[in-house]
Amino acid sequence: MSKKALIIVDHGSKINEANEMLVDIAELIKNKNSSEFEIITYCHMELVEPTISQAFDDCVSKGANLIVVHPYFLAPGRHSTQDIPRMVKDAAASHPEVSYIITEPLGIHEKIIDVILERARVTT
Repeated sequence: MSKKALIIVDHGSKINEANEMLVDIAELIKNKNSSEFEIITYCHMELVEPTISQAFDDCVSKGANLIVVHPYFLAPGRHSTQDIPRMVKDAAASHPEVSYIITEPLGIHEKIIDVILERARVTT
């Protein structure tokens, strides 16, 4: 049976509150998920755990055979276009039976504009 996982990955921070935000994002996704993904988790590129490799291994251990990795970044910079793909490829190397996809970063999206306007209204 096919089992899909979603990994949300950010840079990682020395500031615990910043890292906790990704945990919160993963929980919000779990609450909104309509069973498209059986496994939803998070990880960081560096500085703190779980790492991309740890998250990938965890998803595989839970039975995932397709892992979707989403860079939780706004713009398509070096991290989302080079570093994360390299790190995911390395993590996937020990699991040749598992497919993976890396999505585009958040980028330009109408809903992001809605958030910006909502936040701007709060301050006016």
